[in-house]
Amino acid sequence: MRLAGWVLAAVVATAGVAQAQDQQTLADIRQELTVLHVEIQRLKREFSTTGSPAPNLSGSSVLERVDAIEAELQRLTRQTEQLNQRVQNIVTDGTNRIGDLEFRLCELETNCEISGEPTSTLGGEDTGSGTAVITPATPTATEQAELAVGEQADFNDASQALADGDFQTAATKFAQFDTSYPGSPLAPEAHLKRGQALEGMGDTREAARAFLASFTGDSEGAVAPEALYELGAALGRLGQTDQACITLSEVGVRFPSSGPASNATQEMASLGCS
Repeated sequence: MRLAGWVLAAVVATAGVAQAQDQQTLADIRQELTVLHVEIQRLKREFSTTGSPAPNLSGSSVLERVDAIEAELQRLTRQTEQLNQRVQNIVTDGTNRIGDLEFRLCELETNCEISGEPTSTLGGEDTGSGTAVITPATPTATEQAELAVGEQADFNDASQALADGDFQTAATKFAQFDTSYPGSPLAPEAHLKRGQALEGMGDTREAARAFLASFTGDSEGAVAPEALYELGAALGRLGQTDQACITLSEVGVRFPSSGPASNATQEMASLGCS
């Protein structure tokens, strides 16, 4: 979370926000994100077992055993309802906090407008009745996820444009890919390549945002080391040397055996990081 706070502060700074009162607001945002992270971790623990199930279903007769089973079902039902209410409370609170953070971040952004669309519900989709649908965790690896029809083809098409050096077309197609396939398992790599296309166009500030989106989309994924390195390098080119050094140092800490880690070390040396 500390890295997320630093990176968030750096990218907002690239938009030209450097007033003292804005720094205080960013500190508030970091605190909100930390609290939200703790609540999400608590929620995840609810899906972990604490031991082998040992219901007491003993009885000297069939009737007594049926009564024991009924009592156990009632106990589990009550516990399930209590946990469901707790999950709903966390979803509601988390969604409200995310909406508040989006609003506060937009206030710091030049020419930012708040969309009329409501904030997407944390952990699932809104049913229209105010109740969130909680979906179980699914594998995040690309090979374990099913792609939509045309998804891989569109991704390959945008990637080919990048390989051909047609940066404008590549950036546009990757942006369209993100809109067409929200939540795609290819999204982190798509954001990374969009950032590279934007960098090729000379738009380093937007490239930094794309690299940040790639890393935060899957901070442990296959492209996370490269996304974090590219983000740090972009911050350095934007003149945010302190934030660049912090970000680049995290590449070696999080991914010490990766190729981008050695690149990050060289970049830090060129920036004069201490």
